[in-house]
Amino acid sequence: MSESHNHANKALAPRRHDEILRRIASDGSVSIADLSAFFEVSRETIRRDLKLLGDKGQLELIHGGAVRFDAIEPGLGERTRENAQGKRVIGGIAAALVEDGMVVFLDSGTTTFAVAHALAGSRLNLTICTSSLAIALFLCHQPNIKAHILGGEIDPREEAAAGLDVLQAVERFRIDIAFLGGGAVSPDGDITDFTTAGSLLRSQMISKAHKAYFVLDSSKFGRLTPMKISNTAKAAGIITDRPPKNVLLNVLVERGVELLFPLR
Repeated sequence: MSESHNHANKALAPRRHDEILRRIASDGSVSIADLSAFFEVSRETIRRDLKLLGDKGQLELIHGGAVRFDAIEPGLGERTRENAQGKRVIGGIAAALVEDGMVVFLDSGTTTFAVAHALAGSRLNLTICTSSLAIALFLCHQPNIKAHILGGEIDPREEAAAGLDVLQAVERFRIDIAFLGGGAVSPDGDITDFTTAGSLLRSQMISKAHKAYFVLDSSKFGRLTPMKISNTAKAAGIITDRPPKNVLLNVLVERGVELLFPLR
């Protein structure tokens, strides 16, 4: 490679980095093959670009590309505004799975709050257990619903009880169906979380409930959060507003994950 070509490549590198980060922010992931073709540079050049950005903590390297890394969960208020319409759709699909007389567990989070709204005013005679202060306060005023809040230390960001006390409290109940939150669905098809306490609670609820569904809006697909939720193969499926893109969709299908979403 000539010296002039080397200089040109170095001069273009900041532009490539800006475009890579723009795509990561927009799409959640990038592939080495696509970037190589777009910039008309070698795959090795793109690998070096991604490694440099990864070393700066601006993305997470995966086989064949990179993804956005979301290590810290946004606050409850910020999450409430994110994809509100999609969460309402999820709430409707989840509520349709609930039958008269069921005992329901609603995890903390904005998507499970949408499930609570969809169940409000129903004629079903339900018992609903939750660790969420907002969900418990909302449901305690609804007819035909007996609301139980599961105690423990309150996480101020989540506005919900967390930790071992919640796991102990839920042991008193027979749970027919559980609707669980989560931080992300990784490009490898793993359902992940932000904290050890959150991942442990969700894993235990899969075992505890007769059926457990993850309620995850489409913004969670292709992201990475630090903690893997174990036991997810035993969950009944994922309820979402929109299926993931083809690669991740194929990964989930190969894993035997049932996806519930509206037909468009």
